[in-house]
Amino acid sequence: VSSKAERAHSTMMNADMDAVEAENQVELEEKTRLINQVLELQHTLEDLSARVDAVKEENLKLKSENQVLGQYIENLMSASSVFQTTDTKSKRK
Repeated sequence: VSSKAERAHSTMMNADMDAVEAENQVELEEKTRLINQVLELQHTLEDLSARVDAVKEENLKLKSENQVLGQYIENLMSASSVFQTTDTKSKRK
């Protein structure tokens, strides 16, 4: 009787250990999945940050170019008689 009880107890212990091991495996897989998801999100954030930096740099470059073009157009307009204001009073004097 003692032998049967020991085998039954041993079988139950093995079943419990198998259940714990299976639970640990599920937890390990979940942790691995979450770690991979975090790493993927970090890479995405790095990519987005690099893109923002590139857009900021391009924006500054375009602003500078626009200032140069604006000054150029202003200079052309001031040099052209077509855009000169006519002041008839000063011409009569």
